[in-house]
Amino acid sequence: MITVEKSDPLSPDSYSLIEKLSAELAAITGDSGKSNFAIDSMDGDRSLWVLARNKKGDAIGCGAIRPITENIAELKRMFSDRSIPGVGKALLNFLEKSAKNMGYAELWLETRNVNHKAVNFYKNNGYVSIENYGPYIGREEAVCFSKVLRD
Repeated sequence: MITVEKSDPLSPDSYSLIEKLSAELAAITGDSGKSNFAIDSMDGDRSLWVLARNKKGDAIGCGAIRPITENIAELKRMFSDRSIPGVGKALLNFLEKSAKNMGYAELWLETRNVNHKAVNFYKNNGYVSIENYGPYIGREEAVCFSKVLRD
């Protein structure tokens, strides 16, 4: 059983998962991803930080959304420790539903082309490639995706 709930991005569980994600990204892509995510970006009322927990209550995954525009949110810091199947899907479903409930019509995200697991995960969950946006414009190693949020 996996539960996903809003959490404090400054909690020890959150910090531990962010560090694991950063180490994994650095190993896969050569970049920890920390330069494009600041914890204080979670302070806004249209931002959300969540943790996934197993049935024992252990934190096993994290993810966030933050505004890009009034109608578009950005999916950030998605991570699963892969200790049990379905963590990524549970996080993604929760964040998509939350974004829709917060008034967003679309989610955007960036990952690296070499991060094949992430690229395939998003494609398999209905995300389509879009032109690189914001800090990812002109960066060939980056690939950006979008998903229109439907009921």
